Amino acid sequence: MTHFFYRLTIVLTLVSGTAFSQIRKDSVRENVIIPVHFTKKNYREIIPAQTLSGAELERLNSQSVADALRYFSGVQIKDYGGIGGLKTINIRSMGSQHVGIFYDGIQLGNAQNGVVDLGKFSLDDIEEVSLYNGQKSEIFQPAKDFGSSGSLYLQPKVPEFGEKKRTHLTLRLKNASIDLFNPSFRLEQKISDRISASVSSEFLQSDGIYRFRYRKKYPDGAVAYDTIAKRHDSDIKAKRFETAVYGKLNNGNWNIRGYGYISDRGIPAAIVNGRFGARGQRLSDKNYFIQGNLRKKIFPKLETQFKVKFAYDYTYYADTVLTEAAYPVQNTYIQREVYLSSSHLYSIRKNWDFSANVDFQYNTMDADLVNFSYPTRYTTMTAFASTYQWNRLKFLGSVLGTFVHENVEKNYHSPDKNIWTPAFFASYQPLKNMSELTLRAFYKRTFRMPTFNDLYYTMIGNSYLKPEFTTQYNIGFTWQKFYQHTFFKGFYAKVDGYFNKVEDKIIAAPNGSMFRWMMMNLGNVEIIGTDLNLQGYFTLGNIALKPLLSYTYQRARDFTDRSESYYGDQIPYTPWHSGTFTLMSDYRDWSFNYSFVYVGARYDANQNNIAYNYIQPWYTHDLSLQKKIHWKEQLFKISFEVNNLLNQYYDVVLNYPMPGRNFKLILSCNI
Repeated sequence: MTHFFYRLTIVLTLVSGTAFSQIRKDSVRENVIIPVHFTKKNYREIIPAQTLSGAELERLNSQSVADALRYFSGVQIKDYGGIGGLKTINIRSMGSQHVGIFYDGIQLGNAQNGVVDLGKFSLDDIEEVSLYNGQKSEIFQPAKDFGSSGSLYLQPKVPEFGEKKRTHLTLRLKNASIDLFNPSFRLEQKISDRISASVSSEFLQSDGIYRFRYRKKYPDGAVAYDTIAKRHDSDIKAKRFETAVYGKLNNGNWNIRGYGYISDRGIPAAIVNGRFGARGQRLSDKNYFIQGNLRKKIFPKLETQFKVKFAYDYTYYADTVLTEAAYPVQNTYIQREVYLSSSHLYSIRKNWDFSANVDFQYNTMDADLVNFSYPTRYTTMTAFASTYQWNRLKFLGSVLGTFVHENVEKNYHSPDKNIWTPAFFASYQPLKNMSELTLRAFYKRTFRMPTFNDLYYTMIGNSYLKPEFTTQYNIGFTWQKFYQHTFFKGFYAKVDGYFNKVEDKIIAAPNGSMFRWMMMNLGNVEIIGTDLNLQGYFTLGNIALKPLLSYTYQRARDFTDRSESYYGDQIPYTPWHSGTFTLMSDYRDWSFNYSFVYVGARYDANQNNIAYNYIQPWYTHDLSLQKKIHWKEQLFKISFEVNNLLNQYYDVVLNYPMPGRNFKLILSCNI
């Protein structure tokens, strides 16, 4: 903490002595907050997305994509602590494996365990984050986009140039009290009128050490521990590099993107039985992919697009405490993926479109586990979809066929899967003079294949597992209206009620010994919930204000086995109530942001909803202040953030403590 404030004092002194003295006196102008759009301006849009883009992503005290998603309704973020801890998303309690995560329009895959670590993706290069329940209301998309219960789209920044500008350079430095050092840059170059390119890179380093409070009670309520300790094994050193080339065609466009991420990190261990020190678990990652997209209108009524991707993922896990023991733990995993997609859109009439989409995906996995199966998976997906608009009524229907075949070098392989799943969406504007009000509903049936770990992990996997199925029902409305009032400019409301069901949920259960487990299809979960989003727009002189409120109620119960004591109980880590409140304000070149995040009471992974498994609610208050400085043709930004202002000690996942009060300074320069 002392080092952080020492650096902060030096930086602010230098900046105030140079940049502030050069600021233009005539730079006073009216500022307008760009709204956080929940709807896309597309006449075929039926189910609106929750979206954060542009300046909002810079203001929400977010280090990674996972941090930004806290402000969406209907999601649960699992965070295992610190900058280096695993971070995953769960939409409407259906499970992280049912969430499709798409980067620049192509899904990020992990055939090993089906989970994508959102902590690996920085917001520095992201222009927009969009969350869809069900699926996107578009039909001109790859077949895989139809195959998830919920979808998260990460859209990287695309170069844009003025008439005389050919080069953009952004330099950024983040420094925080958890010994964070995080420099990055992004270079954009206009090569010709039709071709542009971007190159970006980032380095992140932190020792991950922070204070936390640990309390433990005996079953009779007596206090066993109550102490302040330091968190270890949360250090990280990571490098990210990315390059992309964009091109324009007559009635079309194309792009090619290369991505690399290399990290070495500690794995935070659970704080149990008073053990606070380092536990010696390490994880090294090397993730690379290259992907391309071509989109072109061939005829006035026919448009086509092709996508291709190759990915290589290397993971090394070691328990340094046990490597000298009789049974050392050192495992290496290698995944490879090849993905091809072809989509075609035909406009039958002005208000009626039809699409046919075909994907092929090839996955392999190698591991140095004893008696490993070395699986290879071939997946073909075919989707047919159509949209139709009749006056103020819109329809979207789709059907997805998924065909999976697997081979293994050892043991038995999973039987082939041939599954068709439908989806139906509809929206209606009841009155012509109330076009701001839209009613909508959808039904969707989806499934997920068991992962390679589920099927083939040595001594655990079960090659005869069935896929997990989900069924979703949703009904809701949106209402937005804008005014010419001097103070109140407008509001936006989005309300949804839903019922979800998960069948044949895959779980792990002991098989005669706690050291030998097996995977089984046993789960049956039903979820009833409500999501609420409210926004307002106000101006008071030169001050622009925008409050945002999100709230989620979920009742997610386990109906697997009537003989179990937890039958009908709330599933682990799902709160009944959660929500956020954010207030964004702008005054000339100053911006202020206040955020409040609340997660209500829930129960831990022991399943039974009893007092011993109860987890207290937690909440945080975050503040940020930003100043823009215009000097000649350059734009400088200085941001200062205070996270967890009241220094609350809390766990998102039990026994994985989160940081207390911490500070961050961000400096950026646009040339």
